Amino acid sequence: MTYTFNPLARAVQLVLLALGVQALPALADSTLALGTVTVTGEEKGPLSSHNILSSVDYVGSDVLEKQPVQYSWELFSRVPGVMLTQFNQGTTSGKLSFRGFNGEGEVNAVKLLIDGIPSNTNDGNMPFIDMVFPLDIEDIEVVRGTNDPRYGLHNIAGNASINTRIGGNEGKLRLRSGSFDTQELQLVKGIETGNWSQNYFVAYQKSGGYRDHADAERQSFAGKWFYTADAGWRAGLIARHYEADAKEAGYLTRDDARDDPRQSYANNAFDEGERSMDQLSLHLDTDVAEDLAWSSKVYFNRFEDRRWTKYWITSSQQERFNDEDQYGAISSLTWRPDVRGLYDFALEGGADIQRQEVVSERYRTTVQVRTAKIRDQAFDLTTKGVYVQAVIQPWESLKLIPAYRVDQIEGDYRNELTGERARANDYGNIRQPKFSVVYSPWKEASFYANWGRTFQVGVGSGAYKLAGQADDLKPSINEGWETGIKFNPVVWLDGRVAYWEQHATDEVQRKLNDAVGDSENVGETLRRGYDVQLNLYPNDLARVWLSYSRQFSEILKASPNLPASKGKEMDHVPHHLYALGADYQATDKLKLSAWVNGQSDYYLERTNSTGQYGGYTLLNLGAEYRVSETVSVDVQMKNVTNRYYEYVWYDPDGAQDSLHAPGDGRALYAGLTLDF
Repeated sequence: MTYTFNPLARAVQLVLLALGVQALPALADSTLALGTVTVTGEEKGPLSSHNILSSVDYVGSDVLEKQPVQYSWELFSRVPGVMLTQFNQGTTSGKLSFRGFNGEGEVNAVKLLIDGIPSNTNDGNMPFIDMVFPLDIEDIEVVRGTNDPRYGLHNIAGNASINTRIGGNEGKLRLRSGSFDTQELQLVKGIETGNWSQNYFVAYQKSGGYRDHADAERQSFAGKWFYTADAGWRAGLIARHYEADAKEAGYLTRDDARDDPRQSYANNAFDEGERSMDQLSLHLDTDVAEDLAWSSKVYFNRFEDRRWTKYWITSSQQERFNDEDQYGAISSLTWRPDVRGLYDFALEGGADIQRQEVVSERYRTTVQVRTAKIRDQAFDLTTKGVYVQAVIQPWESLKLIPAYRVDQIEGDYRNELTGERARANDYGNIRQPKFSVVYSPWKEASFYANWGRTFQVGVGSGAYKLAGQADDLKPSINEGWETGIKFNPVVWLDGRVAYWEQHATDEVQRKLNDAVGDSENVGETLRRGYDVQLNLYPNDLARVWLSYSRQFSEILKASPNLPASKGKEMDHVPHHLYALGADYQATDKLKLSAWVNGQSDYYLERTNSTGQYGGYTLLNLGAEYRVSETVSVDVQMKNVTNRYYEYVWYDPDGAQDSLHAPGDGRALYAGLTLDF
C-alpha cells in the first residue's frame, strides 16, 4: 500500500512523538489515543480495533502504570464515555460500563478481553480484570458501539481489552504506600534473547480500607513465554493466578452514611469474600502465505468465589459460592490480496467457541454457619459464533466495512434442590449484520458512521427453558448506530464528536437477589447520547485532555410486571459523565498532574420514584520526580477536597429504602519506581 506525502500530517506525527504520544494513523479512522501507544502495521495479522470505525479509544502504559488505584477497573476512568460503578464491598469492588448501560450486574453489556482472551464470567461480570495490575499493562482499548463483529456473547454495547507487556528486556519494580494502611508491590520483568521472550509479573497489595471492616489482601502472578520463528510464525503460552481475601463494610442508611461514612454496622461483622482465579492460554500467529495470515487462541479460565453477605439488619446472611470453568478457542483468517481498481482490500473470517461449566450454590447462614441450602444449581452453556468482515477502500479517502456475524447457544441446566432439568432456550441462529464507513476528505478530518446489531440472552438460569415456560425465549436484539467526526486541524489539537443510539427489543436483566437466579423482562428500551473528546498539546511540556458524555435512556414499552416503568429512565444511568486533566513537565525531572472525574445523579430503580443519588466531582493531584535514569518517586492525592460521594441502591426486600456505600475520602499515596 502507498500513501501520498502530506507535510501537515507528518508534522503532526513528529510533534506528537516529541510529546510522548504516538499518533494513530490520521487516514480513514475514528480512533483516539491518550499517552504512548504502540501501533503496529496493518500489513499482516488480524484486523484490529483500529478498523472497527466506531468510538475507539486507546490509553497507553505511561498514563496507566502509576495510577493510584486499588483495582484495575478504576483505570478506565481515563477512557471517555466510560462509567465506573463503585460497590466498595470487598471482592465485589466495582466495574465499568458505557453507552447508557449501568454496572449493577443486571445487564452486563461489555465484553472484556485480556490479551485477546474472553474474560467475563457466565453472568457477564468482570472479576478477571482484578488479575491484572497497572504495571503489567501495555495499553487498554475500548470499542463502543454495535458494529464490531469479532465477539458475540456480552458484546452488547461494545468491548474493552487489556493488553499486557509481552517481549522486551525491560524490568520495573514499583512500591506504593499510603492512606488506609495501603501497601503494594508490583514487579515486572521481560527477558528476550534471540527468538525467545519471557515475561514475569508479581503483585501483592493489602489495605485496611477507608471504612471499618474493609481490610483486603490480594496477590497475582503471571508468566508469558513466546517463540517467534524466523519462518514468520509465533507461538506462546500465558499463565495467570490470582487470590484475594477481603472483608465487606456493608451498606448504611442515608443519614448514617453522611454522619459517619467510615462506620460499618455490627450486622456486617461476619461479611467477607474469598476469590481465586486462573487463566491459561495458548497463542499461535502465522503467515500462511504472503497475503494470508492465521491467528488462533485456545484458553482455560477458572473462577472460584465464596462470599458471605448480609445486606440489611433484618435480612438473613447468605453464603454465595460460584465455581466456574471456561474452555474456548478463537481463530481468524485474514486475506489481503492486491485488487485491481481498489486502493486497499482485506477480507477476514473468524470463528469461536466458548463453553462455561458453572456451579452456583447459596446457603442461609448465621455468622457464617450454614442453616439452610437455598440454591444448588449446575449448568453448562456453549456459544458458537462465526463472522466475516471486509475492509474495502475504493480510494484513499474512503473506507467501507461490511460485516456479518451469526451465533448459536446451547446448554443444559440442573436444579439439584428440586430435581428440575432443562435445556437452553432455542435461540436459533442469532444473525447480526453490521456496516461501517469513514470518509476523509482531508488528512485533518474523518467523518464516520456505523450501524449494527448485537444480542442479549438471559444469564444464569435465565438462559434455560425452565418449568412453566411454554415457549423458547428469543434473544433480545440491540440495534445501534453512530455518526461522528474525528479531527486533527492543527498540531496541538485532536478530538472526536459523536452521536449514538441503541434500541433493544425485550431487554432482559438478571434478578440479582433471586433464589433461582432467573432473569426478568425490562421491555423495549432506547439509549442515546453524544460524546465530545479533546486532546490538547499547548507546547512540548504540557498535555490537556477533556471529555464529556451526555446519555439518555428510556423504557419505551414496559414489562407487564412493572407497567409503572413505561416512559421512565433505566436505573443507575447518570445523564452526564465528564473528565478533565492535565500533565505538565515543570522541569526535566519533575512532572505535575491534575485530573477531575465526575458524573451526575441517577435513579435507583425503574419507576424513578425513590430519589436520585450518586453524583460527584472528584479532584486528584500528582507529582512525579525522576531521581535518576532508573529511579523515580511520585506522590498522588485522590479526592483532594475530601468530597463525600457514594454508591446507592434501593433494597425492596429488607430495608425497603435506599442503601448507601460511601466512597473513599481524601487519600495520599507515595510510590517509588525502579527501572532495571
